[in-house]
Amino acid sequence: MSVLVVGLSHRSAPVEVLERASVSSQDVPKLLDELTRSGRVGEAVVLSTCNRVEVYAVVEAFHGGLADVSGVLARHTGMDVGALSSYLYVHYAAAAVEHLFSVAAGLDSMVIGEAQILGQLRTAYNTAIEADSVGRVMHELAQQALRVGKRSHSETGIDAAGASVVSEALADAASALDGLAGRRALVIGAGSMGGLAGAQLRRAGIGGLVLANRTPERAARLAATLTADGVASRAVGLDQVPAELALADVLISCTGAVGTVLSADMVAEALGARDGRPLVICDLGLPRDVDATVGELPGVTVIDLASLNERLADGIEGDTVRAARRIVADEVAHYLSAQRSAEVTPTVTALRRRAAEVVDAELLRMSGRLPDLDPQVRDELAHTVRRVVDKLLHTPTVRVKQLAEAPGGDTYAEALRELFELDPQAPAAVAAARATESTGLADGPVDGITLDQIPQDGVR
Repeated sequence: MSVLVVGLSHRSAPVEVLERASVSSQDVPKLLDELTRSGRVGEAVVLSTCNRVEVYAVVEAFHGGLADVSGVLARHTGMDVGALSSYLYVHYAAAAVEHLFSVAAGLDSMVIGEAQILGQLRTAYNTAIEADSVGRVMHELAQQALRVGKRSHSETGIDAAGASVVSEALADAASALDGLAGRRALVIGAGSMGGLAGAQLRRAGIGGLVLANRTPERAARLAATLTADGVASRAVGLDQVPAELALADVLISCTGAVGTVLSADMVAEALGARDGRPLVICDLGLPRDVDATVGELPGVTVIDLASLNERLADGIEGDTVRAARRIVADEVAHYLSAQRSAEVTPTVTALRRRAAEVVDAELLRMSGRLPDLDPQVRDELAHTVRRVVDKLLHTPTVRVKQLAEAPGGDTYAEALRELFELDPQAPAAVAAARATESTGLADGPVDGITLDQIPQDGVR
C-alpha cells in the first residue's frame, strides 16, 4: 500500500479551474465515499481550501489509484479527465509524504508560512475519520504531518509576521485606500476566514465593521466578540448587503457559497449612493463570491485570489524558509525510515513464531522417544534449545531491522521470507493484528496535535 496525492492549486491551475474543483464542506463526505468505493482506493482524505483541492489516497498500485482518483475529480468538476489532467500534479510514495509535510509547514501556500493550513488539514482529517475513510496508514501520516507543521511554525518563526491570504488582501486594500484606519468595512461570511478578516481589520484600526452572513446568529456571535475586542461591530442578514455596501469603504467576501453572492447590478446600485467614494472589494471565496465584471465598474478595485497569486507568485526564500525546508526534509527521512523498519517487523515476528513452532515440535518428538526422561532434565533441555534458537536469531533479526531503515530496505524482508520459506500470509496476518491494535480510531476525530517523481519503493 502506498500514498498517492492528486491535486491542483494556485501553482498549477487558474482560479476558474480551482472554482470548478473546489469542494464545499457539505460535499466532502460524498466525495470521500465515491473515492473509497472506486475499488482501488483504500483510504482517502480530501483537502479543499481557498487555493487548493487535493486528494490524499492510500492505493494498492500507482496507475490504478491515479485513474480512480482522477476520474472522481473529473466527475466532480464536470471536466474531461484529459482536460483536467493538464492542471493536476501527482506525487507518489516518498514524494507524496514530502508534499504533505511541506503543505503542513506552510511551504506550499500562496502566502509562505501561513498558519491557517494546519487547521484546514486537521478539519480535513477529522472529516475523513467521520466518513470512515481513514485507516492506519493515513492516520499515522496525518498525525505526523500535523506535528511537522507545528514544529515548523514553532521552531522557525516562519509565521511570525502572521501573514495570510486575508492579511495580504487587506494590505493591498490599505494601499488602494491610503490606509484602513477609521474606514468602514463590510465582511460577508462569518466562518473561520471571516473571523480572521475581522481580527485583521481590528489590527488595522478599522472604524466600524458590519458582518453579513446567511445565518445571522453566527454573524451576531462574531460581532459580539469583535466588539468586546474594541471594534464597533454589528451583524446583518444577507438581504441588507446592498444598503451596507453603499456605506462601506472596503468589502471582504469569503463565504464558500456555490453561486455569486455579489452581482454587478448590486454593486452598480450601491455606487450611485456613494458620491464617488472609492470602493475596494476583496473576493476571497472559492468559488468566487463576486461577479467577475464588477472590477470594470468605475471607482471599484477588486482584489481576488488571482491578483494575489500573481503578486505573491515568487514567494520568499529567507533563513526561516530554509530552516522550515530542512525540518521537512529531516521529518520525511525519519518517517520513511520508520515505515521501512515497520515493514520488516511482521516478517521478523513471523520468523520467530516459525522458530518457536519448530522447537515445540522437536521437543514433542523428544518426549515421545524418551518418555521416561527426568522432568527436571526435560525442562532444562527445553530451556537450552529455546535459548540457543533465540541467540541464533537475535543478531540477524536486529540487523535486518537496521538494514531495513535504509532506502531499498524492504528487500531484506523478502530475503528472510525466501530463506526461511515463510508463508507469505504469516507476515500479513501479523501486520493486520498490529494495525488493529495501534490505530486507535474508534474514539473518533483527533484534535491536536506529479508524475514528476515516482520512486520504486512504496510508502505505507
